[in-house]
Amino acid sequence: MGPVTTPASPASLEVSGLAFAYPDGHQALFGVDFRVTRGERVALLGPNGAGKTTLVLHLNGILGGGTGTVTVAGLPVGKRHMAVIRQKVGIVFQDPDDQLFMPTVREDVAFGPAAAGLKGAALEERVRHALELVGMADFADRPPHHLSFGQRRRVAVATVLAMEPEILVLDEPSSNLDPASRRELADILRSLDVTVLMVTHDLPYALELCPRALVLSEGVIAADGPTGALLSDEELMRAHRLELPFGFDPRTVAPPARERA
Repeated sequence: MGPVTTPASPASLEVSGLAFAYPDGHQALFGVDFRVTRGERVALLGPNGAGKTTLVLHLNGILGGGTGTVTVAGLPVGKRHMAVIRQKVGIVFQDPDDQLFMPTVREDVAFGPAAAGLKGAALEERVRHALELVGMADFADRPPHHLSFGQRRRVAVATVLAMEPEILVLDEPSSNLDPASRRELADILRSLDVTVLMVTHDLPYALELCPRALVLSEGVIAADGPTGALLSDEELMRAHRLELPFGFDPRTVAPPARERA
């Protein structure tokens, strides 16, 4: 059994009344409310233009200035706690090349912790552990651009894990991966002892990895529940432009381990 969400459970992430409009007047979020308990794996689903990226950029203060609140591990996201928040919320972007810019894998993974003041043996151990978590310890001395796309994505995850975040936010983690790389990444994500928020169009991947899903549509949370139940609701799926792959039936797939009784 996974963590039971009760008011007493510690929240990794709490979003309350979050509304945001861009300077050009485009309103992206209209009042988003949800709570993620420590250790949960939650999928954030929704059509293009639903506000998913805008929401993610609020989680560590890249975007701000709207109304409502975002709280991470009990700390409000804002200027006062920004350094701590950015350590606690690790965002893995869709393109790993946005996160890998050093000459070697080791230097990329060391960059964040070193900037935060870690050095010497402690830094080496942090880097080694992060690379082990993603199965890339043997590639520490390789230039990132010599790696396959799937390997680069795993290193990008390691750069975030090296900061020992409370929450791992993944933006379309399965995009552009071949089936073997997709499965390897799923195995890694299942093994991590961290809260996961996964933004994805890949609905089978969401079902495989996340017991719970949120549907963000037109700037509000339109549904929140067990992933299998939401994906099996044809009316909900149609209303929010969510499409399952041809022939895929979510009712025939065993739920993730944390959803099983």
